[in-house]
Amino acid sequence: METIVFATNNPNKIREVQQLLGSNYQFLSLEEVGCQEELPETSPTLEGNALEKARYLLQNYHQDCFSEDTGLEVEALDGAPGVITARYAGAERDPDLNMQKLLRELAPFPNRKARFRTVIALLLKGEEYLFEGIVEGEISTELQGEDGFGYDPVFMPEGQSRTFAQMSKAEKNAISHRGRAIAKLQAFLEKQADHG
Repeated sequence: METIVFATNNPNKIREVQQLLGSNYQFLSLEEVGCQEELPETSPTLEGNALEKARYLLQNYHQDCFSEDTGLEVEALDGAPGVITARYAGAERDPDLNMQKLLRELAPFPNRKARFRTVIALLLKGEEYLFEGIVEGEISTELQGEDGFGYDPVFMPEGQSRTFAQMSKAEKNAISHRGRAIAKLQAFLEKQADHG
């Protein structure tokens, strides 16, 4: 299969997606194609941001690519942090500050329902495709677990008594929002390869 660019330099996301896609797929990071600049994310939706980043890469680096945007949507906070999940507590994108702010804002509410949503935009041979992965769950009252990244220590997926940060990478990948979106991407790429 042709090599494809994953429009991120986030080492955690690169590692996670490589584990999910396995050895059948080779993808390059932004750094590997010489892209050092911040990709634009000005859309009010996850879909819009994923497409915006992928289109920027295609336009400026002329490579087939996929990009993703992920949001944590908390019911009691009217869907916040949503599209600003990574920058919830400020532009420095500090996961600890983000989680502290989330727990503070959620403290008055008994309803702790939340969901993680990942949208992947794939630009392949001049066509655009979107894939979505969702995992329902709730926000724990305190940080639990050492693994994972982002909000993993406070997000407890539905039907589980542990947060993502308390699970092994394989356990998390099997049920996570990103895992589900990547599975759809993978199925699509395999179908393309069969027809190619």
